Amino acid sequence: MAQPTAAAQSNKFPPQIPYIIGQEACERFSFYGMRGILTVFLADYLLRQTAGEGDDRAALAKSYFHLFMFGVYWFPLVGGWLADRVFGKFKVILWLSLVYCAGHACLAFFEDVPLGFYFGLLLIAMGSGGIKPCVAAMVGDQFDESNKHLVNKIFSIFYWSINLGSFFAALFIPAILAKYGPSVAFGIPGVLMFIATAIYWLGRRHYVLVPPTGKNPHSFLHVVMSALSPKGERVKGAHWLDAARAEHPEPAVEGVKAVLRLVLLFIPVMFFWMIFDQKASTLVLQAKAMDPQVGPFTFQPSQIQLINPGLVMILIPLLTVAVYPLFKRLGWELTPLRRMPLGMVLCAASYVIAGFFQIRMDEKEVLNIAWMVLPYAVLTVAEILVSTTGLEFAYTQAPREMKSVVQSLWLVTTALANIFVAFISGIQAFKGPSQFFFYGSLALLAGLMLWLVARKFQVRDYFQAAAPVPTGEHTTAGATAKTA
Repeated sequence: MAQPTAAAQSNKFPPQIPYIIGQEACERFSFYGMRGILTVFLADYLLRQTAGEGDDRAALAKSYFHLFMFGVYWFPLVGGWLADRVFGKFKVILWLSLVYCAGHACLAFFEDVPLGFYFGLLLIAMGSGGIKPCVAAMVGDQFDESNKHLVNKIFSIFYWSINLGSFFAALFIPAILAKYGPSVAFGIPGVLMFIATAIYWLGRRHYVLVPPTGKNPHSFLHVVMSALSPKGERVKGAHWLDAARAEHPEPAVEGVKAVLRLVLLFIPVMFFWMIFDQKASTLVLQAKAMDPQVGPFTFQPSQIQLINPGLVMILIPLLTVAVYPLFKRLGWELTPLRRMPLGMVLCAASYVIAGFFQIRMDEKEVLNIAWMVLPYAVLTVAEILVSTTGLEFAYTQAPREMKSVVQSLWLVTTALANIFVAFISGIQAFKGPSQFFFYGSLALLAGLMLWLVARKFQVRDYFQAAAPVPTGEHTTAGATAKTA
């Protein structure tokens, strides 16, 4: 039989992709719109009557913000498990999107009622966190062997759409808060979330649906327990998980090995998120103490966040089309495992820059808010190298049965990072420049750790082996091994 020719490959994106990308852009506007003003709203509105003044109220607002972010990135564990094992990705995304909409409604209607407002934050954390790993994994599910070469491009487009929503949210919502108040400022993101849900629902007849696996006797935990059991047959020099081969098929054992390899890679990334998510808290609070006038424009402190998504939309195409191919032609390809440690170093550098700004401000020098472009720009390049790369890498390195759960584990690194920042902020362990240098040092050490882990990482890509079939028919998964 003749071998398949290159013509068998497709250079067109699946037609259902626009529904997912449209949903993601609107959902991200809704999320970043409410998140972008949350720290300022807590400090200047909700906590004004119950908390102290100045630094104490700001520290409490920052702590509450990161507790919320912990919830947003913890619920992916629940959403990913429900999608992979019980309901499938489509149903989990649709149902939790409705919970998400209800949370936005609570923020708009209970902006002066703390209990109602915090309940709304809980619903948003459940909805946003629950659908987060499912949407990213569902994008990848729409591809098979014929068009898998487009996966890296679609994840770049996916991330670009995230930042499109984030940019316009950061541009408009802080100004709306200042002019029209919290109800309108929180209500508009709620409308966008409803639109996102409607767009997603409209594509229901077109998606490739990978069915849930149900109760799996060869699941991650079953394999691990079998390997640790006294019954496991251990061979000297073999991997400790190989002891489970007597009770579980080889693909299940290899899948668990893949997950554990990824977990080792994910741990250092947690320190990136410690810094990155403070762009909506610590850096915004730093901007509040700066001169907001830039030429004829007066910027709200929360609006500085638009620098990040604006640069992402410019830099992702530039890096993908020009920079990465250039390095490859020069003989040193910027593989995912090279990009991520480099991004960690830049992440640390961004906070060192902000730390020197704070030293000057503590000496009573008034800095213009335009200076914030510098740390945000460096942090944005770090984000592309770490977060965009990691989003794609977490999908391609995950076995079919565990793609949503692995995406969840990637997101849980953000949850752990935020609970750490919430704790440090709550006890006010660091103030002034010391907080910037503390987190910068942690990120630099984590970058070194990530580089050491990446050197020994065995890359193994998993894709759908069969051509996509609509409306939930079963598909199989294939894996392609390659060297790092």
